[in-house]
Amino acid sequence: MHSLPTLPIDPLLPEIVRTLDEESSLVLEAPPGAGKTTRVPRALLEHPSPRSPTSLASGGEIIVLEPRRLAARLAARRVAEELGETAGETVGYQVRFEDVTGPKTRLRFVTEAILTRRFVRDPELAGVGAVVLDEFHERHLHGDVALAYLRHLQRTSRPDLRLVLMSATLDAEPAARFLGCKSLRSEGKRFDVRIEHATGADDRPLELQVASAIRALPMDGDALVFLPGAREIRRAQEALEKLAAERGLLVLPLHGDLSPAEQDRAIRPADRPKVILATNVAESSVTIDGVVAVIDSGLARVMGHDPWSGLPRLRIEKVSRASATQRAGRAGRTRPGVCVRLYTKIDFERRPEHQPPEIARLDLAELLLELRARKVDRDLTWLDAPPPAALASAEELLTRLGAFDAKGDVTPIGHRMLRFPLHPRTARLLVEAEERGVFDDATVLAALLGERDVRTAGRARFDRGFGRDPAHDVATEDSDLLQMRDLFREAQETRFAPNIVRAIGLDPGATFAVDRAHKQLRRIGRPKKSEPGGASLATPDFQRRTDTDLLKCVLAGYPDRVARRVRGRTLAMSGGGRAELSEASVVRDAPWLVAVDADDKSVRIASAIEPDWLIEFFADRIVESTRTTFVRASERVESVSSMSYEGLVLDESPANRPDDTKAAELLAEAVLADGMASLARFAPEGALDAWVARARFAQTVDASIPRVDDAFLRQVLLAQCAGRRSFAELRATSFVDAIQTHLGPGPTARIFALAPERITLAAGRSVKIHYEPEKPPHIASRLQDFFGMNETPRVGGGKVPLVVHLLAPNQRAVQVTSDLKGFWERHYPSIRKELSRKYPKHAWPERPES
Repeated sequence: MHSLPTLPIDPLLPEIVRTLDEESSLVLEAPPGAGKTTRVPRALLEHPSPRSPTSLASGGEIIVLEPRRLAARLAARRVAEELGETAGETVGYQVRFEDVTGPKTRLRFVTEAILTRRFVRDPELAGVGAVVLDEFHERHLHGDVALAYLRHLQRTSRPDLRLVLMSATLDAEPAARFLGCKSLRSEGKRFDVRIEHATGADDRPLELQVASAIRALPMDGDALVFLPGAREIRRAQEALEKLAAERGLLVLPLHGDLSPAEQDRAIRPADRPKVILATNVAESSVTIDGVVAVIDSGLARVMGHDPWSGLPRLRIEKVSRASATQRAGRAGRTRPGVCVRLYTKIDFERRPEHQPPEIARLDLAELLLELRARKVDRDLTWLDAPPPAALASAEELLTRLGAFDAKGDVTPIGHRMLRFPLHPRTARLLVEAEERGVFDDATVLAALLGERDVRTAGRARFDRGFGRDPAHDVATEDSDLLQMRDLFREAQETRFAPNIVRAIGLDPGATFAVDRAHKQLRRIGRPKKSEPGGASLATPDFQRRTDTDLLKCVLAGYPDRVARRVRGRTLAMSGGGRAELSEASVVRDAPWLVAVDADDKSVRIASAIEPDWLIEFFADRIVESTRTTFVRASERVESVSSMSYEGLVLDESPANRPDDTKAAELLAEAVLADGMASLARFAPEGALDAWVARARFAQTVDASIPRVDDAFLRQVLLAQCAGRRSFAELRATSFVDAIQTHLGPGPTARIFALAPERITLAAGRSVKIHYEPEKPPHIASRLQDFFGMNETPRVGGGKVPLVVHLLAPNQRAVQVTSDLKGFWERHYPSIRKELSRKYPKHAWPERPES
């Protein structure tokens, strides 16, 4: 066993052990470089609490939860080395794609998702005596889940379980209050770190800013550069090539997509100064010997929730002040150092102290499925509770995916989904693939969905393969995922040679990550025995069937992202709304598709489907309806039966049995679209207005006659429309006749009697009677036609005298009167003289009334 250097945390170790002997939990604050990650777990291993029934001294296990794979591997190796062993013996680690543990392992460093999956497999954490949550200030979702579940175990079946929360920058009070425990703080630190800030904004590309900062350093040790991601690291490597050659520097990348061997190369001591270009994987881990300078871009790719796909997505954001402090601390681990921040001090001071916890901003579907499967989702208490709206959204999605039944219980499909360490959408895709015998290809699709887009081009590429003739490009494909699978298979055939991978339009790092994930998923799944593996040489027909099944699997995972092409790249989305298909998508022609991934309503990854598949998968969500509308061009009511899926019409056909009531209402509405005057079109010219006027006059005389008002006319129209579909059918019967029928024979006869259409004068002429609203009825005829009449003609059963317009031979009125007798006596004598003079050929008797 090696002699250990003294670390700032060492004086506090006895009190940590003593506290955990007396209490079940502890919150520990220790600055970066204090040594908490390696020394505290070892102290628990060597000084177990005799009060714990799961005695560590008798083989009980300690689990240390790390936020990143690199930290877990380095910490495990460091502690194993201090014990004089290699990793995998007493001390081991377990991260995605790598399990370095053995039957004797008692101290296990794991990443967060590994512990969450163990909760599913081993709800009681049998044999585990203590769990240490390291770097808890980062507040990852799985860390919060672990804390809530471990606290639940302590309060129920595992009161003996010891729990330690450790952080360099955590506000300990809320966490200690949540756990009901004390907090300890290590005040020690390693060495001073001088902080230098940029004096102003620098608009140059980030890689040039890094190159300038490296050039200004004396480089009497190694430099650690924090950059947002692999792309920025690659650009910085290129920008540093000339300077590295001049000064004999070794420039090495360090990020999560690298293999363990490549990561180890960046961390191991070298024979010359190193510049380590790292993402935030290097932010929290054991000391990297030799680092005396940190250059901090102040940026990181932070995990977020893509509200479209539901999948986690990384986006570049400014790091918090706590993360910036963590980064700076990497420079003072072995001797005094310097941290150069490529942003101003004002920028630093304006940043939040901590990032918001992931539980407040990520999709919770995977979390809810795991907790519901263990039947603890309603029993847990949280340091920060999940937002209710996010939980409701997760519940709805899991029900759509078939993981929950109508009661909210986990279904057999949901339990099968839990076998995969994936978002439920992707897990559902794989469960469907197992059933359809296409699991191997589906694992590639799942890996492509879980990793970042492997394509390097911003637009769709159709030249299929390295060295192919672009003239043979195809116009469209069925799925971006299938296209990426095909390109991945081509890269696989070349053993992922970087130059060829880039030539076919893929990112080598991302492609390698997809390969690792694909292989891991193949080990987990249960493919059918008859399923061919890998890139099998299947017949074209077999491949087409395979691709069809894969497209169905994608639909199973994205039932709420169905879209129908409206025109060009415009898509109508299920549930409402529109989106545009990105130029990067190869699905150019498919009328129906699933929008797998999108950004600001621009769909980057799509996959074609057939409408019949929606009926096959989601029969309970298919709505059959009959839509009846009035078509103005043909002046007809037409009924169409349709099947739709969440507002998207799958199929339409003429209705066999249209809704007569609805048709009548629509036809009537169409008639009256321009107002009540439109009714006149469905009777001989002028007939309707004349009849209505007569009826309304008759009603003023006889109140028993129904009122022929607008409401009455609407009733008549609706009755007339019953059983009819068009204006042409309405015109076949005069609307006047329809009114009379609706009134019935009695009231109709009464109207005829009280408001006759015409009247015969004494001279034998038949004259039309005019009925107008708000006016008495009137007639007009030549004065001679009234000779022999001493009394004014009457209507309304003799109750209402007509207004008589007496016309001269030129058809102009010489008098308007309702008192014909008075006219003869008072006015006719003078009018007679004038008429005799103007019209001498006409007879103008002195006593015309006799």
